[in-house]
Amino acid sequence: MQLLEERILQDGQVRPGNVLKVDCFLNHQLDIALLDEIGKAFYEVYKNDGINKILTIEASGIAIACMTARHFGVPVVFAKKAKSKNIDGDVYTSTVHSFTYGKDYDITLSKKFLGPEDKVLIVDDFLAVGKAMHGLLDVCKQAGATVGGIGIAIEKGFQPGGETLRGQGYKLTSLAIVDYMDDEGNLRFRSQE
Repeated sequence: MQLLEERILQDGQVRPGNVLKVDCFLNHQLDIALLDEIGKAFYEVYKNDGINKILTIEASGIAIACMTARHFGVPVVFAKKAKSKNIDGDVYTSTVHSFTYGKDYDITLSKKFLGPEDKVLIVDDFLAVGKAMHGLLDVCKQAGATVGGIGIAIEKGFQPGGETLRGQGYKLTSLAIVDYMDDEGNLRFRSQE
């Protein structure tokens, strides 16, 4: 998605340790017009796949999921990173390792919101190693839900997450794939023509 790539080049910041900061438009302050275009792009790819739920993980994926769901006309469900007192009943759980925070945490999702009748599109802001995605896939498996596809705003193509998921047979759409980043702030996108 050229619009997203241009925005990353304009406003993104490459930080040491393979960190790409896009907090001024994607995951702290939100550019709603850009998010709407991201949602529309995912809709164009998956509109004929029978998607009836959009699934993500809190917190950064929620805005992308909401704008995507608007185009599909379906609900958003998100896994919480901690079991809170306001989740009633049975839950699906999976353990996820956070690249950003360098720790493990459990994600939870109420069983009443995901089941065998659901065909989900999983969306998130970033894909690097794929730990969060594997946690969401595990939750889908526990629920008996079908994964219709995975939509990622920014994939770090030099890390194994995307290649692993594609190798497992998932239909994965990444709107911008960064193939190279260095500590001097240089980055290069993969051609997706």
